[in-house]
Amino acid sequence: MRKRAFRLLSPLFLVALFVIGGLAWYAGTPMQGGRMDYPVAFSVERGSALKVAARDMAQAGVLQHPWAFVLLARIKGVAAEIKAGSYALNAPITPLDLLRKITEGETVLGKMTVPEGWSFAEMRRALDAHPGLRHDSAGMDTTQLLKSIGAYTPHPEGRFFPDTYFFDLGSSDLALYRRAYDAMRRHLDAAWATRAPNLPYHTPDEALTMASIIEKETGAPEERPLIAAVFLNRMKIGMRLQTDPSVIYGLGEHFDGNLRRDDLLTDTPYNTYTRAGLPPTPIALPGVAALRAAVNPEKSRALYFVAKGNGHHAFSDSLDAHNRAVNRYQKGR
Repeated sequence: MRKRAFRLLSPLFLVALFVIGGLAWYAGTPMQGGRMDYPVAFSVERGSALKVAARDMAQAGVLQHPWAFVLLARIKGVAAEIKAGSYALNAPITPLDLLRKITEGETVLGKMTVPEGWSFAEMRRALDAHPGLRHDSAGMDTTQLLKSIGAYTPHPEGRFFPDTYFFDLGSSDLALYRRAYDAMRRHLDAAWATRAPNLPYHTPDEALTMASIIEKETGAPEERPLIAAVFLNRMKIGMRLQTDPSVIYGLGEHFDGNLRRDDLLTDTPYNTYTRAGLPPTPIALPGVAALRAAVNPEKSRALYFVAKGNGHHAFSDSLDAHNRAVNRYQKGR
């Protein structure tokens, strides 16, 4: 009876050995696929089932025998652990290594840098032109874009944090906008919580507007608290801010790169020569240093500054001292 049972089971046993042996060979053998133009890029779509992902990888030319790949993943117990994203192969790899790559999420990331001091318009043009993003915001006006990311603000300027962002290739540009918007909210809230006493702000948004002016006025991080002190000192005594970057922002497309005296006299909501107080919105995307300077200015009585021509400024407490600095650094006298 035992010999008969052995005879009945042995073919099944042999088949099992054959399948296991074949799968082991498949798992450890680099895949050529007849495609030699490496690197090869492919994607695993979010929410894809293992069979769908294996089929897509086979169509991309990076996987042979997708049914065997699915079986391998199930035997390894990782069939439900595949990670969505963009991937790249620089050379043929084994199915086992491919399985590890997509279950550990070794994705290829896109990169987008939004510099400090950019306007929102500059940021949007750069995102619109980025080849690694899916442009879901195409055709949206600014109001629609803000609404789609849950940004409850009427104006986009200053609301997006300048930084370097990494993302899965092919991901939505709206997701990057949302990340930058949320990042600015966090950084602004953190700065506002550490603000010095007796500042002439009523809301965090006013501090954000000041930070944007500071960002545009100097590229020297160590000067930003002193730049902030100048503008806050002016606000406290009712003096107009008289900041050129705000005037330029108000001119918009009419600015040709040369700020003229007539421009300083042309009234717009952003002309801080003709209007007192802060402009109605930020004028740029400020970074952390500018945000911190806006709420923690340097202790100084300075009311004026003039560019030295070397990326730094000369600061003065009085108009006479300022005029002397202008003659020295701007007029060469």
